Amino acid sequence: MSMAGNLRKVRRLGTVGGLRKVAGLTRRRRRVDLSHPARSPLGSSVVNCVAYEDGMRVPVEGELADAVERVRKSGDGFVWLGLHEPTNDEFAGIAELFDLHPLAVEDTIEAHQRPKLERYGETLFAVFKTVCYVEHEELTATSEVVDTGEIMVFLGHDFAITVRHGRHGSLGPVREELESHPLQLAKGPSAVLHGIADYVVDEYLSVVDAVQADMDLVETDVFAEHGARVDPGRIYQLKRELLELKRAVVPLGRPLLELADRPIRVVDPEIQAYFRDVADHQLRAAEQIAAFDELLNSILQAHLAQVTVAQNEDMRKITAWAAIVAVPTMVCGVYGMNFEHMPELSWRYGYPLALGVISAACLVLYRGFRRNGWL
Repeated sequence: MSMAGNLRKVRRLGTVGGLRKVAGLTRRRRRVDLSHPARSPLGSSVVNCVAYEDGMRVPVEGELADAVERVRKSGDGFVWLGLHEPTNDEFAGIAELFDLHPLAVEDTIEAHQRPKLERYGETLFAVFKTVCYVEHEELTATSEVVDTGEIMVFLGHDFAITVRHGRHGSLGPVREELESHPLQLAKGPSAVLHGIADYVVDEYLSVVDAVQADMDLVETDVFAEHGARVDPGRIYQLKRELLELKRAVVPLGRPLLELADRPIRVVDPEIQAYFRDVADHQLRAAEQIAAFDELLNSILQAHLAQVTVAQNEDMRKITAWAAIVAVPTMVCGVYGMNFEHMPELSWRYGYPLALGVISAACLVLYRGFRRNGWL
């Protein structure tokens, strides 16, 4: 769809009736996933476009440029534009309207970025990695445990642009939560940035708690009676998924500390204090992931040790039975050499005596091995 088509869709959203229609849809489906082809009420990559003044929604007439001009004239509001996986053509007009830096635009379109915080003049560009726990009946060597996505945020004095990638992480609940606290939203676009950061980090903690259940299950299986038979692929798969979670959570620590401690023009000082709480939660999630990683290493080492012990026990049993079988083999081998002059060849009780000696020797060996734990 062309940029002109997108802006016409935004114009329809800007009417009062359009806003009421989208608001009603959001109330009916609070956790709607907007990642499918019909992801947007506007029929394009634009998910929502709303103007706020003094923390309250205001009716917007005209195109997106008209909404931006209105809030800039009033000097006391901002526009929040939300998009999902826009193409280069769809985003080009928006980038020109808000004077977004080409490097940030390129990162937004291509995605697959690390969590980061960058400043381009008066615009702040932030990248968040979203995570989602993938439900599964049983953890196997191929189970997907963690799914990741991305949220890019452009922040200026009078606008907030959010671009989402992935099949989860809908910002509808964030928007509803912010609109229920107009005093917080009145502090400007930085309230949107804090709401998104808080939402993303809270999801980190939820996913970490869910992963811990898988960790407990694997640990219980490994240290069970037949733990040596546990498929090590399950442990490796959980470790791989934990690594993906770590790549999403850990790099976000530095950007959050910058938002909490360093003065930034587009971030309200009162909002800045709230980022400290978000940074604390992110640090907690990072520490739990590091602890999980160490625990998985210990579980894997314990499993390998169990396998080694089980193999040693099997070898001892095989060796013990081989020693027992060697006795009749030796006796029978001696008497099978067909020499003419051999002891007890003509004795009537020679055969029963040979069987008795073999049985007694085997019984003594069996009891000795059993007493020493070899059998």
